[in-house]
Amino acid sequence: MLYIIFTTGRCNLKCKYCGGSFSPERVPWKPKYSADDLIRFLSGDPDPIIAFYGGEPLINVDLIGEVMDRLPDARFVIQSNATLTWRLKPEYWLKFNAVLLSIDGRMEVTDFYRGSGVYRRVIESAEWLRRIGFKGDLIARMTVSEISDLFLEVNHLLSLGIFDHIHWQLDVIWSDRWRRFDHWCRESYIPGIDRLVSLWIRRAEEGMLLGIAPFQGVMKAIIGGSIGSPPCGSGVNSISILTDGSIVACPIAVDVEWARLGSIFENDWRETVNRIRIGDDCRSCMYFKYCGGRCLYAYKERLWGESGFRSICRLTIHMIKRLMEVKDKILHLIDKGIINIEDLAYPKFNNTVEIIP
Repeated sequence: MLYIIFTTGRCNLKCKYCGGSFSPERVPWKPKYSADDLIRFLSGDPDPIIAFYGGEPLINVDLIGEVMDRLPDARFVIQSNATLTWRLKPEYWLKFNAVLLSIDGRMEVTDFYRGSGVYRRVIESAEWLRRIGFKGDLIARMTVSEISDLFLEVNHLLSLGIFDHIHWQLDVIWSDRWRRFDHWCRESYIPGIDRLVSLWIRRAEEGMLLGIAPFQGVMKAIIGGSIGSPPCGSGVNSISILTDGSIVACPIAVDVEWARLGSIFENDWRETVNRIRIGDDCRSCMYFKYCGGRCLYAYKERLWGESGFRSICRLTIHMIKRLMEVKDKILHLIDKGIINIEDLAYPKFNNTVEIIP
């Protein structure tokens, strides 16, 4: 089981598509439970994956350190905006299996959405992690929004040679519908997908499988038969623990009743796992086994309405179709030993990468 632990509801940034900190009434800025309470709850799992989340999780490094000290055999993940990296001691960074740093691509795009100077601080943090000997999976976690050029942003991050994997999420959940969304999809995003797939195949033919997480995850499903539903595992093999001790199925579903599963003080919360499912309208789609119904929260809330929801489905289907077209090339490269099928199998465990943008 993946346990996404909110160390705080507070964030030190206020990104344009996010808005910064959660309301302290909704997600308290300090945990309302003790570390003993949390450890007692987590100790019931013989093989936990623990991901630190927020807000900005590094605002509360004391909780991170205590959990890592007391559960040394767990696998650890963190999602951070990378502006407070120095607050956590190097010995703890070296224990992480996966580190996701928020960066949206090129400097001008990242700084536009996240704040002046943020790009530089993220890159400095990533380079510092490499210098101190971090050997885990270093992931650039992008948000793609209206001024983003998918190909340019992803290609830029790949060119830096710092990150093992790149993943992006479309800014299509909380934000108001973009002024020219359909035009952007047609003129920017879809051509960007096409160019990225071509780049991915070209580099694979040279013996290098680029770490483009959505491509790897979907291709694994195309070759292997299916992807999990939802692909992030929310409410199935992943739960989120808020700072008040409540358990929700999805880390962004902090204010909706359908996501509530219980609390760390209750013994019967496991009975609620798997009760929140993607419905038959998605399950009957021929592409469901490759996308898993996309984001659980987006499926349940549909804040852009039905037409908006289906517009994003069409983007996902386009990506799936393009990857289906190159399936035989990938299988040929695997058969010839040019690339390794093990490199395609990503992620190796649920590391909070949602796979489907």
